[in-house]
Amino acid sequence: MTTTPAPTLTAESQGWFSKAENWLDARGKGAWIVAMVLGFIFFWPIGLALLAYMIWSNRMFNGSCKSRRHRHGHSHRFTSSGNSAFDAYKADTLKRLEDEQGAFEAFLQRLRDAKDKSEFDAFMEDRAKATDADEAKA
Repeated sequence: MTTTPAPTLTAESQGWFSKAENWLDARGKGAWIVAMVLGFIFFWPIGLALLAYMIWSNRMFNGSCKSRRHRHGHSHRFTSSGNSAFDAYKADTLKRLEDEQGAFEAFLQRLRDAKDKSEFDAFMEDRAKATDADEAKA
């Protein structure tokens, strides 16, 4: 079975839209935002169209905190510096920091749970007092 490679698009075979899109992508999200703002300034439908395209193609949300949070918790892959002693030190330090972060997050969760429990206990105590006061009046 033979497969033919997919045709690659050269700069000459791409349309003006693809060229502009590649140019903006090469410069990052800031270039897209500048293009959108300029579109709104010069002719508002162009700015609106760029905003819709950025949202539709997920260019607006790439590299956001959400993606960083998604990567959190996965082991990090780092390239070697060429110095094995430094690489071992870096790996040990990162492992220690990840362990400390996990312990700190567990500590914060215990604090939140204790606060929630004390607030709930205070609510139930106030409710019981209100119920006893209502029964005493009746």
